Amino acid sequence: MSSLAVVAALAALLLIPAVSTASSSQLNYRPIIGILAQENIPGDAHAQGSSYIAASYVKYLESAGSRVVPVRINRTYEEYVKIFNSINGLLLPGGDVDLQKSQFSRVSKIFYDLAIKANDALDYFPIWGTCQGFQQLTVLTSGKNLLTVTDTKAVALPLVFTEAAKNSRLFKNFPKDLLQSLSEENITSNFHSWSLSMQNYSRNAKLKRFYKVLSTNADGKKEFISTMEAYRYPFYAVQWHPEKTQFEWIDKPGMVHTPSAIRASFYAASFFVSEVMKNQHRFPNVSEEEKALIYNFTPVFGGLSSIFVQNYYFD
Repeated sequence: MSSLAVVAALAALLLIPAVSTASSSQLNYRPIIGILAQENIPGDAHAQGSSYIAASYVKYLESAGSRVVPVRINRTYEEYVKIFNSINGLLLPGGDVDLQKSQFSRVSKIFYDLAIKANDALDYFPIWGTCQGFQQLTVLTSGKNLLTVTDTKAVALPLVFTEAAKNSRLFKNFPKDLLQSLSEENITSNFHSWSLSMQNYSRNAKLKRFYKVLSTNADGKKEFISTMEAYRYPFYAVQWHPEKTQFEWIDKPGMVHTPSAIRASFYAASFFVSEVMKNQHRFPNVSEEEKALIYNFTPVFGGLSSIFVQNYYFD
């Protein structure tokens, strides 16, 4: 048995995803992932400053062995370039902002363009999009908003895997029993009113060339993409919410806290962190790194009936 096969086997036994890289000596075991902030939710009684990041995304990445830097909106292009060269990957979170006119969309495009350029130059820089982040990536790639309304505002669904899923970077190291749970149980949380339909994806050449569809779902009328990854770039997108399972507790339909759902969340986070470990960006010095980390900010508790249990707020 090869060494990689041994690692994969041990990972399956330990319920830990195998890291898919050529050599452990090339890995960055002190990864830092940026999470993009976005404009505050209108009517948020706890809001401070002008933007926020839900704490569940921070915990989600930290649970898999990464540190987090908040990427704040309303900064200059030069500041974003400096941050890009200091972090090892980017997460675009869920939310509800304009995907073409918001500050969230402006900054997303800056990092998307920087990541394309970096990866083309063999500087491996992963991006993950969740829900709104998924949708934002489709807009950035196609240059259009091709989303359509679906009845998926608060529902848990099983994934309908495509043939491409079994050999995908994202899913190929998931244990078989977990993939079975994902395909048979209602464990992926959906909280979105807009989706990329298979029909709109198939009609757009840019999206078809760029992204491989790994899973779909349907609301009873429309089939939409629920998971995808880029062919040439380490870009990943899920329309569902793996972070909610472990770290959000509002009592409403679509929220799932079963053991299989928690395992799926952990495997998704661990996969992305394993990708980010392949990046070697560093802050110029320890002092700048310390100042940038999320530890400098205090999350605000919004109550158990809040959409997000805790939020970080920024000027």
